[in-house]
Amino acid sequence: MRKRHTTRYVLVAAIGVICTAWSLIIGIDKTAGAIKPSPPSPSEPLPAVQYRIDAGQSRFMVKVFKDGLLSVLAHDHNIAIRDISGVAQFTPGPISPASLQLTIKSESLAVTDKVSASDRQKIENTMREEVLEIGKHPEIVFRSTKIDIDKSEDGQFQAKIWGQLTLHGVTKDGLINATLTMADNTLHAKGSFNLRQSEYSIKPVSAGGGTIKVKDELKFTFDIVAHP
Repeated sequence: MRKRHTTRYVLVAAIGVICTAWSLIIGIDKTAGAIKPSPPSPSEPLPAVQYRIDAGQSRFMVKVFKDGLLSVLAHDHNIAIRDISGVAQFTPGPISPASLQLTIKSESLAVTDKVSASDRQKIENTMREEVLEIGKHPEIVFRSTKIDIDKSEDGQFQAKIWGQLTLHGVTKDGLINATLTMADNTLHAKGSFNLRQSEYSIKPVSAGGGTIKVKDELKFTFDIVAHP
């Protein structure tokens, strides 16, 4: 008889434990939606930061070199790119991954040399209408495909920017080397690169039966300023 009572007590105790555990499970399930997510761990990547190009503070120039038998009578020309926009994006700390998109209005290219008003107008009209054909190709666009960045000094980095340049309706892969400096919420990107007009289906301008013309290769220099 005592054995039966003992068995009954054991069964009752077991049922009590099961009921208690089940109530706890139900309670946790009901309050699961109210549990606040834990803050991201330090190992999780930081969100990317965007810097927008400031055209008013940036400087983007094109150097056009003279060529031909009578090149001594001609002049090299300095062309300023006035209307430039775009976004540089990177991850704070490691910098990489990073990306860059740049857009230039073709009609914004202007001569900065000290020439007469008539010569300036003639050069700019030729550049816009015959060389760039801005009616067909109003924009010049660069989009990065890969960026490698190495830190050289405190706050300064050396960047290799691979990407695609679309100019005069032709898209080509290219590489731009730049020095990056970041301070006071300002990003500076300085560098230079060359390109050949013929690679973008552009025929270099010539005059006098080719005795005066510009070289196929152009030199670009830039000091781009951007802010978050």
